[in-house]
Amino acid sequence: MADSEQEAAEPKRNRFTRFLDGVEWLGNLLPHPVTLFAILAIGIVFLSGLMGWMGVAVVDPRPADASGVAADGMIRAVSLLDGDGVRRIFTNLVSNFTSFAPLGVVLVAMIGVGVAEKSGLLSAAVRAMVLSAPPHIVTVAIVFAGIVSNTASEVGYVVLIPLAGAIFYALGRHPLAGMAAAFAGVSGGYSANLLIGTIDPLLAGITQEAARLIAPDYTVVATANWYFMVGSTFLITAIGSLVTIFIVEPKLGKYNPSGADPTILDDRMMNEITPKERKGLRWAGIALVGVLGFMALTLLPDWGVLRNPETGDRINSPFFKGFVVWILIFFVVTGYAYGRVVGSMKSDRDVIDAMADALGSLGLYIVLVFFAAQFVAFFGWTNLGAITAVTGSQFLLDTGMTGPALFFFFILICALINLSLGSASAQWAVTAPIFVPMLMLIGYSPEVIQAAYRIGDSTTNIITPMMSYFGLILAWATRYDKNLGVGTLIAMMLPYTIFFLLCWSVFFFVWTFVIGLPVGPGSPTYYTP
Repeated sequence: MADSEQEAAEPKRNRFTRFLDGVEWLGNLLPHPVTLFAILAIGIVFLSGLMGWMGVAVVDPRPADASGVAADGMIRAVSLLDGDGVRRIFTNLVSNFTSFAPLGVVLVAMIGVGVAEKSGLLSAAVRAMVLSAPPHIVTVAIVFAGIVSNTASEVGYVVLIPLAGAIFYALGRHPLAGMAAAFAGVSGGYSANLLIGTIDPLLAGITQEAARLIAPDYTVVATANWYFMVGSTFLITAIGSLVTIFIVEPKLGKYNPSGADPTILDDRMMNEITPKERKGLRWAGIALVGVLGFMALTLLPDWGVLRNPETGDRINSPFFKGFVVWILIFFVVTGYAYGRVVGSMKSDRDVIDAMADALGSLGLYIVLVFFAAQFVAFFGWTNLGAITAVTGSQFLLDTGMTGPALFFFFILICALINLSLGSASAQWAVTAPIFVPMLMLIGYSPEVIQAAYRIGDSTTNIITPMMSYFGLILAWATRYDKNLGVGTLIAMMLPYTIFFLLCWSVFFFVWTFVIGLPVGPGSPTYYTP
C-alpha cells in the first residue's frame, strides 16, 4: 500500500520529462564547473598548438582596412604552446581575472544588495509583494520583469534572478523554478524589450558597417528592431510563463530544503508584515523616490551630467554604461533607510558588515570566475572562436537557399555559434560581414537580418556555460540545492530554449513575411541591390 501511495504522489513522467532527465544525467557527468573551466583552459592551449601546427586559417570577412585584420586577409589559429604563447599566459594570468567584466559588475552590485538583504528590506518587500498574489500572476510578472531588465544591462542577472528564487520560496513553490523563470526572461529573452537598451546601438553600428560593404551610404539606427522587439516581449513573457508552470515546475516537484544553505531559508519570509516593517517600507519608498529623482536629473535635462557629452544621447551614454553604480546606490540608500527605521542598521559598522557578508558569500563564484576568465581569454587569443564562427557562417552561404525560409536555418546557425561565442557583440562583429552582405545581395534588408540574428543569439544563452553569467546563476542555485550540477541547470533551462527558438522564429517569419510588418521605424523588409 505504501508503495502504491508513493507512486500516486509522484508526478507522471512523460517522454519529454524523461528526455530532460537524460539531459540532466548526461550533464551531471561533467565535473564541477571550476574543474570544467580549468580543463577547458588547459585543453584550449593544447588544441591551439595543434591547430597552429596544422596552419588552420579562414578568410577574414572584415574589410581589409579594418582594425585587427592581418595583411594577408586571413584569420589564423594562434598557438599558445610556443614561446610567445607561454609568455603571454604567464604575464596576463592576473589581468585576465581582474579585467573579466562580469566579475566587477557582480562585486559592485552585491555590495549594495548586501545592505538591502541584511537590513531585512528584501525579505519585507518580497512578502509585501507576493504572499497574497495569485501564483501564476507572479510567474508572468517575473518573466516580464526579466525581459525589461535588459534595458539596465546586468541588473537582471545580479538582482532579479536570486530575488525570484526568494519569491517562489516565500510562496511555498520550488525556488529553482522561480530562478529559471527569471533567467529565461533576462537571458533567453535578451533581445526582446519595450525600451531601447544599451545593446541596440552597439549591434546597429556593427550591422551598418557590414551593410556598407554593399551600400557605402547605408545607415542602421538604434531603433531598427524596436517594433519587433516590443512584440517579442509579450510573446516571450507568455512562453516563459507557460514553460515554467507546465514543464519546469512539475519536473522539479515539491521543494526539499534539506540540501539548502540554511542562511537563505529565513522563516521571516513566510510571516505577515509587521507595523514597524510597513513603516520601514514607506521610508524605503521615500528613499527610492529620491534616488529616482536624482537619476532623472542626471539624464533627462539637456544639461544632464550623465548624457553623452559629445552627442547628448541618452541611450548611448555614461548613465547606462555605468548602470551598476545606480544598482549600488539604489540598494544602499533604500536598505539603509529601511534598516534605520526597523533597527537593523544602527551605524556605519552595520552597513560595512552587511557589505562584507555579501561579498563573503561569493567565494565559489570568484574561484569559478578565475578559471572561466582564463578560458575566455585563451579562446580569444587563439582565434579559434572566430574561425568557428566564420566556418559556420560559410556553411550557410554554401547552401544556396534564397527564400524567406532560409531565415529559420540562419537563426539556428546563430544559436549554435552562440554556444561557443557567447558575447552578442563579439559574435556579430565576426559574422555580420558575411551574413549581412550575403543576404542583402539576395534581397533582404540589414535591419531584418539583424532582427533574425538576435533571436538566435538570445535563445541559447541559458544553456551554455560559455555565457558570462552562467557561473553566477549556478552559484545562486546551489544555495538552494548544494548538490546541483551543470547538467541539472542545463536540463532545467532547455525547455525554454526549445520553445523560445521554435516559437520566436515562427513569430519572426509571420511578422515579417506573412503579415509584412516592419521590424522597426523606417526599417524596410527588403533591399534592392
